[in-house]
Amino acid sequence: MHFSTVLNRDGGTLRTTDIEQFSTRLCQTLEGRGHSCTVAIVGAGDIEWALKAAAAEDGVDVVMAGGGDGTVSAAAGILRGTERALAVLPAGTMNLFARSLGIPLDLDAAVGVFASGRIRQVDTASANGQPFVHQFSIGMHAKMVRLRERLDFASRLGKIGASAKAAYWTVLKPPRMRVALKMGETEILATTSNIGVTNNLFGEGHLPYADHPDGGMLGIYVTVARQRGEIVRHALNVAIGRWQDNDLVEIHQADRVTLRILSPLRSQMAVIDGELQPVAAATEISIEPASLRVLVPG
Repeated sequence: MHFSTVLNRDGGTLRTTDIEQFSTRLCQTLEGRGHSCTVAIVGAGDIEWALKAAAAEDGVDVVMAGGGDGTVSAAAGILRGTERALAVLPAGTMNLFARSLGIPLDLDAAVGVFASGRIRQVDTASANGQPFVHQFSIGMHAKMVRLRERLDFASRLGKIGASAKAAYWTVLKPPRMRVALKMGETEILATTSNIGVTNNLFGEGHLPYADHPDGGMLGIYVTVARQRGEIVRHALNVAIGRWQDNDLVEIHQADRVTLRILSPLRSQMAVIDGELQPVAAATEISIEPASLRVLVPG
């Protein structure tokens, strides 16, 4: 197979990696298994252009995307519905979609897996037409990301530290909003501090990622925690993957949901696969089963 690789030098662990040496090892590993390889190293501002160029390259079978959540999400949006496969190089902070696909978190180990991997079809989702592979959320998560982005960090560990500070500040003053959720004939009105809509349900007993990325259903998580102590307990439950025995969140499934924000929008933002985005008064979210070809361990 021919691999066209795009590495975001500003993303995750690649910030502190000798990216030229890694690129050489990457191609040596793939070529040693009979594949061909090209590598483009770009900054965050050029990542979407580079991914589109990689997908359009003559004879390309696999686009390997290395960077954070935004890089992987952009690649999935470009490749979904095509015959090109996506190889997710886990160079971000949490690498949740890579975990969902069973990709090793060590970069060189991941490349070795890709060299002998197989193609699998998984789901993507979209919010008002914007694709995502992990999660759309509003409320506490968005506030935490917004606060984190105000802090300086230059490494993966620095980002984790900044996230911890932002989470602490968010718990001290959590947002509250009124929302309406419509799923088929069912409509739910709620006052909540957070709504998360995920590309398939999160698995139990681990970080928040899907065990079955081809399940064909959105996970809809409505946080009912209100008091500070409840919110702290809810955050801990999310971190360890306690969903089945968790009275601080309501969980629903649907293939399509309409989310309407009934509170004023002036301070609201959404997070889509880790990236802050403006939020609309109404958001149509749907899942697209088997819409993305991915390379996974053989």
